[in-house]
Amino acid sequence: MTTHDPIPARLAALKTTPTPDLKKQWRELFDSEPPPFNRRYLESRLAYRIQELAYGGLKPETVRRLERLGEELDGGDKKKRGMRLDRDRPITGTRLLREWQGVGYVVTVTADGFEWQGRPYKSLSAIARGITGTRWNGWVFFGLKNHRGRS
Repeated sequence: MTTHDPIPARLAALKTTPTPDLKKQWRELFDSEPPPFNRRYLESRLAYRIQELAYGGLKPETVRRLERLGEELDGGDKKKRGMRLDRDRPITGTRLLREWQGVGYVVTVTADGFEWQGRPYKSLSAIARGITGTRWNGWVFFGLKNHRGRS
């Protein structure tokens, strides 16, 4: 007997859920008021929390190790932790997901660019061109900027 996992459907539904309903889910899942950040932030944090509650979060020893590594990098200065050199660039390790003509594509952000299908790329535009066969602004194609170029 196979069981259906409802979590992927819940995650997919976040994209089309009205913002007031996302904020309601936030209150239910985090037991706090949602932060005044953009919709994409709410979606990503809710997606993580849904998975964390369903499948389990990080092990305590992993959390301790990450905290130690963070302290090594910033000397315990929590203000430095929030800083990123390139504000527009996603954090290394981020997976960008895009569906194009019914096919799902995954691109991973690396320290010096991006990786798609096991190959390194310097730009998202090159990957978007490889997927579509036409010229695209890679940041727009992957939903990182709107059509007017703002993040």
